[in-house]
Amino acid sequence: MPHWGRPQHRPGPAMDGRLFCWAIFGLLGVGHMEPGVRQSPRHHITKSGQNVTLRCDPIPGHLYIYWYRQTLGKGVEFLMSIYDKEPPQNADFLTERFSAERSGGTYLTLKIQPAERGDSALFLCASSSATAMHRHRLPFHKL
Repeated sequence: MPHWGRPQHRPGPAMDGRLFCWAIFGLLGVGHMEPGVRQSPRHHITKSGQNVTLRCDPIPGHLYIYWYRQTLGKGVEFLMSIYDKEPPQNADFLTERFSAERSGGTYLTLKIQPAERGDSALFLCASSSATAMHRHRLPFHKL
């Protein structure tokens, strides 16, 4: 099972305050009749200092998975993309606290360990298929 990210750092006591991590789903592609991308948990509230794991289940057959983040008052920010079992693009996003893991080429988890107050955001997941138009690896896009 591939795992990306740097070794995990465990700080001292947790800070006060709550961290809001909202997880909703997104979908790339038009005219697809299968069930959409599933993201869990759909919403998550945690305290600073705790670990958060977000899971993205792509549409069956989709090999590309994307994570985005929108913080309060800002636009949507591209975090990372991954194709099949390859390492993710935009690896600069993956730090000591942020890591990604793809299980058996299916779902993708995004981990924040430990969460900090500044991580409060809406996290969005999307998937897409490789079509004849996308024979080569798709470049990542910043919004």
